Amino acid sequence: MKYLVYTILIIIAFGFTGCNYLDAVPEKDIQTVESIFEQRKGAEQWRRGLYASANLLFADACRNMSFFGADELVVNEYMKNDATVAGIKISEGLQMAQTPYGDVWASVYNIIRDCNTFLDNIDNVYNMKNTEKRMWEADVKALKAYLYFELVRRYGPIVLVPENLPADADIQTLQLPRMHVDTCFNTIVTLLDEAIEYLPAGNIRESDEFYTFAEEAAYALKARVLLYAASPLFNGNAFYSDFKGKNGEVLFSTTYDKEKWRLAAEAADKAVAVCLANGRDLYGGNTTKGSELLNKIYDVEHSMYSSFDNPEFLLEWEWRNHISIFTMPRLVNDEKNLSSQLYGNVAPSITMVEMYYTEHGLPIDQDNAWSYANRYKLGKESSGRYKDIVSLDEDVLQLHLRREPRFYACIGADRCYWQRGKDNPAQGIDYTLLIEARKGEKWETNYNILTSVDYQNITGYWSKKHSFSEYSTRDYISVLSTDPTYPVIRLAEVYLIQAEAWNEYLDRPDYRVYDALDKVRERAGIPKVRQAWQSYGKNSMKVETKEGMRDIIRQEINIEFAFEGHRFWNVRRWLTAVEEFNHSQLGWNVLGASASEFYNRYDMPIELPGMKCKFTAPRDYLFPIRAEEILISGVVQNPGW
Repeated sequence: MKYLVYTILIIIAFGFTGCNYLDAVPEKDIQTVESIFEQRKGAEQWRRGLYASANLLFADACRNMSFFGADELVVNEYMKNDATVAGIKISEGLQMAQTPYGDVWASVYNIIRDCNTFLDNIDNVYNMKNTEKRMWEADVKALKAYLYFELVRRYGPIVLVPENLPADADIQTLQLPRMHVDTCFNTIVTLLDEAIEYLPAGNIRESDEFYTFAEEAAYALKARVLLYAASPLFNGNAFYSDFKGKNGEVLFSTTYDKEKWRLAAEAADKAVAVCLANGRDLYGGNTTKGSELLNKIYDVEHSMYSSFDNPEFLLEWEWRNHISIFTMPRLVNDEKNLSSQLYGNVAPSITMVEMYYTEHGLPIDQDNAWSYANRYKLGKESSGRYKDIVSLDEDVLQLHLRREPRFYACIGADRCYWQRGKDNPAQGIDYTLLIEARKGEKWETNYNILTSVDYQNITGYWSKKHSFSEYSTRDYISVLSTDPTYPVIRLAEVYLIQAEAWNEYLDRPDYRVYDALDKVRERAGIPKVRQAWQSYGKNSMKVETKEGMRDIIRQEINIEFAFEGHRFWNVRRWLTAVEEFNHSQLGWNVLGASASEFYNRYDMPIELPGMKCKFTAPRDYLFPIRAEEILISGVVQNPGW
């Protein structure tokens, strides 16, 4: 039977430029599958179209709800009512089944069906070698596995589509049931195992293949998938004891299986070994800055920067709506660096500001050498170690003093410096800009009220994550539209999967937990975990227990992947969202002109009007399937919706 196919390569309609895989355009708007897959060119365009479609859904700060849907970022009333960042609605507990925010069910299944079409027809191409066919087939299997995974972590049990059904099949045949969640995970792993056999190492691919799955990316995704399968949301979750399919079949096992953690840990071990063998590594080792601490900050900053050339990025796609457009300051009274296209109103929450460690690599309330009780008081920094990082010998909020390099790399705080562009001393240009956030200062709000008619930063902090110190602010729009890529998977994640999975499997943590965790900590410029807790920790024995290391590893994950969309998913899979995502958002008094006014008389941050995170358990742990889809496909709705 011949099928008329409206091409999946409709990306041209959006006018995208940049990566080649987003530029693929068919010769005709309508072609038959048979004609498309006669030649390599048609198959290549089809495969590029698959990635372009996935790219649109997941490498976009607006479409991907995880960037704004946790408690990491705060927007003002004006932005909250803007559909551009709909993830905020999820963070406020306003998700709905009629027209869900972040609804990808139908879109992802469209791509999966197109993956199936590719897999069914790649052998029909006459001008390709069999080795290349197998490699492309493996790549599309890996992509299909990734798409299944994105569905599972949103919706739990899903419909599996091993092959496309004829369009003229009867309704009973077309209405496939949702499968047991363990079956879904097993199917994903099977696809990845089949793909791994034929995928090349990343360092031997051609440059126009850099957006596709390499061997190490597939191994890393397998580790991530098995980690989710082992996590409390999907492993022995009593919430879903009555969750059954349309024919009464059980969709969740409520029996905890410890062995799932071992599978995840061993998969992560293998992924790390393959990554290292293929030349992958954590970004680090910079020596171009003026101090050791500035070099560490640069390393952290550039662990998030790539243009298909960062050894830490195992899978990367081009950003669509880059998150820095929302987070970067506008600097309205600095014409040399003004960019009116930057919003500057999506700000880090106090939760995240306080999440980062002290300089000793400890939580701020667990470091004997750091005054937690005085964190909202003023202090002074005199050490030359902090030159060009913190304003020296001047009053600075103690919350901003003696913090770890990741804090200074990722958080723009009052009386700290923003490294922003290459200096040119010969021309008197110094882009090391002191953040002065109070009313009447360079980084001030333009309004005398918390406005609902324009963009406004309302916490008094800026996110520096995803920003790059080589570029001045006014150049950011051109830079962000051409260079950086979105890290679908970083090597740092695989190390932390190792640490978490082995900790959960073992009765007591050992070198397999500590060594993996320390890889990430060392790059971050903080002491190894046991050294930190034994030297400065209020509870030096915390690192010796499974429960203690669980807390430590989870905080490490929250810090390392802050503002990358990970916390949204991790807090859900840990089943801690009801505790962590029900609180008012806090900030400083951005209308205050003096330090005392700005810092609320040094008492504590203020509650921001109308800014509250809300999470209802168990309902919000899974996304709702669109109500219309329930009627059409006949699948059961998720519990609570």
